[in-house]
Order: sequence, then structure tokens, then C-alpha cells
Amino acid sequence: MNDVTRILEAVRQGDARAAEELLPLVYEELRQLAAAKMAHQPPGQTLQATALVHEAYMRLAAGARDQWENRAHFFRAAAEAMRCILIENARKKSRWKRGDRLERVALDGLNLASETPPDTLLIVHEALERLAAEDAPRAELVRLRYFIGLTHAEAAKVMGLSEPTVKRYWDTSRAWLLREIRTIAAGG
Repeated sequence: MNDVTRILEAVRQGDARAAEELLPLVYEELRQLAAAKMAHQPPGQTLQATALVHEAYMRLAAGARDQWENRAHFFRAAAEAMRCILIENARKKSRWKRGDRLERVALDGLNLASETPPDTLLIVHEALERLAAEDAPRAELVRLRYFIGLTHAEAAKVMGLSEPTVKRYWDTSRAWLLREIRTIAAGG
């Protein structure tokens, strides 16, 4: 029985001191495993291998430590924890809050509704209905800004949000609406 398996056995039996001995023994192997996982990630990844190791170890330490049968089982669990962390990180980056891969576009040509030709207004309305079906708060912000003419600060106060959040919502909503307006205008 190697040291890791021996310590895992002690951890399973409830020895708290044994858990403290585990990380120094497995750290370098976990770091290599994390580096290998990170090598398959797209460029621009903000998560570092060291952070991945620490997060995975924290999850493992808080999880089902009494179920690790041996060294191989522990490392399979560590690899799975790292995979889950990377997936969560990827999902977090692609969320609507972060623009959902939408490009930022300045919509200086879209003025207040009262200054918009009726045909354009109908297209904007249809696009806004589609936005409301996907994200009601962003649609409400567009209504406040576009139809009423509120500033970021005024809209933030009305919606009970921070001004930076309103600005972020506005940027992503405008980009989303522009794409939808183009689609609707093209017959989609």
C-alpha cells in the first residue's frame, strides 16, 4: 500500500490529521493533471492550473472523502472535479450577463420612439417582444430608455438596479435588438 492509499484509508476512518497530510503528497500530480486539462482549453482562459487544483481539492475535501477506495479512485474524482469546474467556468463566461457572445454595436441611429418612422417602430416592437420572451428585465430597460427616454441613472433607479448593471444590460440588449431587427427586416 503506497502513502496516498494509506492516508486515504486513514481519512475514511475519520482521521482529520490524515486529510492534512494528503494535499502535499498529491499536489504535484494534481497540478500536472490540471495543466493537462488546461492545455485543452481555448486560448484566453482566465483560470490558472494552480487555481483549478485548489478549487478541485476544496471540493474533494468537502465531498465524499470516505468513498475514496484508493489512489486511482481519488485521482479519478479529482479529474472529474476539475472537469466540472472547467464546465462551470465556460458556462459562466457564455451567460447572457457577459453578452452571450454578442458583439457590441452602437445604435446611434435608433432615436426615441417618437422620432422613429412607423415601419421601423413596428420592427423594433416585434424585436422587443422577442427580447421580452427571453429576458424581461432587459426588455423593460429598452422600453424605459427607448420609448420613455430615461438615462442610465434614471432607469437604474426605476428598475432597482445599479447603474453599471443597467449599462451592461443596455449594451447587450442593443446588440441583441440590432441583430433581431436585421433578421426581421430581412423577412425572418
